[in-house]
Amino acid sequence: MDRKAEIINATLELASEYGLAAVSMNQIAEKLGITKPALYKHFASREEIIKSIYSFLRGQAKQNLSVSEINYDMLSKEIPLEKILTQMVESYRNLCTNPDMFKFYKIIMSQRTVDTAAAEIMVMETKAMIDATKKLFYALQVKRIADFFDADAAAVSFAMAVHSIIDFECDLKQLEKETKEAESAGGENMMQNFIKEFCRIYEFKAKGE
Repeated sequence: MDRKAEIINATLELASEYGLAAVSMNQIAEKLGITKPALYKHFASREEIIKSIYSFLRGQAKQNLSVSEINYDMLSKEIPLEKILTQMVESYRNLCTNPDMFKFYKIIMSQRTVDTAAAEIMVMETKAMIDATKKLFYALQVKRIADFFDADAAAVSFAMAVHSIIDFECDLKQLEKETKEAESAGGENMMQNFIKEFCRIYEFKAKGE
C-alpha cells in the first residue's frame, strides 16, 4: 500500500472512531507514526484528504463492482424504459452500499451540517448523479424511448427521489428489528414501485396508443 492510501485509510479509521470533525492533521500523522511536515508532502490540507477518501473509495468500488459508463449507442426501443432505469439504479445502489463506501457515507452524512468538506462531498455526489441522469434522459428522449416535457427537470426529480429512497433503505437496515420494521414501512418494493410509476408517466407512446 502506498503512503497516500495509508493516509486515506488512517483518516477513515479515525473518522469512524471520533467523528470527521474531530480529525486533525496531527492525529493522522500520529496514527501513522510520521511527522506533520511529512504528511503535508502528500496532502495540502485535511479537506484534501477527505475529498481524496471519496475519490479513492468510489474508484475502488466501481472497479470491484465492474461498474462502467452507460453505452448510449446500445439503447434501443426494444429495451423497456423500466429495465433501463432499473439497471441504472441498481448500479448506483450497489456503488453506494459497497461496504467501504457505505461506511464513509455514514460518516459524511452525520457530519455534513458541521463540516464543510463533508457537505462539499455530498453536493459533489448529488450533482454527479443528476448530471449522469440528465445525459441518460437526453439519450432516451432522442431515441424516443422516453418522452419528457423537460428532461432536465425530470432528471433532477428522478435522481433526488432515488437518493432519498436509497437513504431510506439504508436507514431501515440500521434498525434493530430490521425485517419487521422494513415490512411495516413498505421499504422492500419502494424503489421498484417508484420506477414503475415514473415509466408510466414518461415512457414514449406513439400517437393513438
